[in-house]
Amino acid sequence: MLTVTVLGVVASPVILAAVVTADFATRRFHLPTVRTAVFLLQYAINDSIEIVAAPVYWMMAGFGSTLDQPKSRRRHERLQQWSLDVMARRAEKLLGLRLDISPDLSDVLRPGPVIVLCRHVNLIDASLPTLLCRRLGMQTRGMIMAELLADPGFDLIYGRTGSVFIPREHGPEALAMVARLSEGVDSNTAIVVFPEGRLFRPERLERARTRLAEENPERAIRLAPLRHVLPPRPGGVLALLDAIPEADVVFIVHTGLEHFGSFGELARAVPLDDQIRVDGWRVPEAEIPADDVARIRWLDEQWLRVDRHVGTRLDEEPVSPQVIAVRGEAQGPAHR
Repeated sequence: MLTVTVLGVVASPVILAAVVTADFATRRFHLPTVRTAVFLLQYAINDSIEIVAAPVYWMMAGFGSTLDQPKSRRRHERLQQWSLDVMARRAEKLLGLRLDISPDLSDVLRPGPVIVLCRHVNLIDASLPTLLCRRLGMQTRGMIMAELLADPGFDLIYGRTGSVFIPREHGPEALAMVARLSEGVDSNTAIVVFPEGRLFRPERLERARTRLAEENPERAIRLAPLRHVLPPRPGGVLALLDAIPEADVVFIVHTGLEHFGSFGELARAVPLDDQIRVDGWRVPEAEIPADDVARIRWLDEQWLRVDRHVGTRLDEEPVSPQVIAVRGEAQGPAHR
């Protein structure tokens, strides 16, 4: 990552000249390739700063002996906050990712502790709940897929702020890691979870339905109406509710990114015309069932509400010509 960043910065004049030429040659006068290239370069710079800072912070924490102490954790959280803020500004200015946040969300995300559940449709939305919580002064920890350990910034910084990296197959080891998220939580802590376990795709929804029908026909029938989200995986949520019984649960629902099945499709559409609409609601701890069977049914009902909310928003917002054009490019001439 350090090498790529240095080469990217040094070669940036040549790279920018090439992508400007490519955009003009294809009559993309909003310069989507230029904007994406600058955004990715900023990401690499941020990641490299985190890589360089990590060993310095390690030495400042008594050569690693006090990394888990509040002072050390706050130091890492400030770096994490800086990086998120920079990337959020770049995403808005370069990619056109503007948030239309419900006025009620500041009350929904009031101090807790809270467990925050969010839908997941694009790599970009992975930072959305953390960004929202931190803007309101809350500290966050995440249940992050282990694949992101390949990103050294995540590996070195996020693990030191209390997040855990979960293997995709939720075995006993994964559940034990989830329980660690509860260590030292207070009223200013938000635990961020994406209960679908992976990015939503229509074909994944069909596979999930088939698998659920084989493993749990009752849940399959209950979740059959889902159209815009994958069935939630209850294991991690149940483990968190057991570990933090005093926590409320917040559901974050956003629309505006589902039209872009990959970062590449989103990159071809920038700057985006439409805002990302963000809504949410909070379920008090007293309203959450106590036993696992009832909790799974409750989670399914809440996730069906998420799906209905997304459907309502999409019905209110016609697909823009920008999205239609990107979909046409992605499908190719044979499917247009």
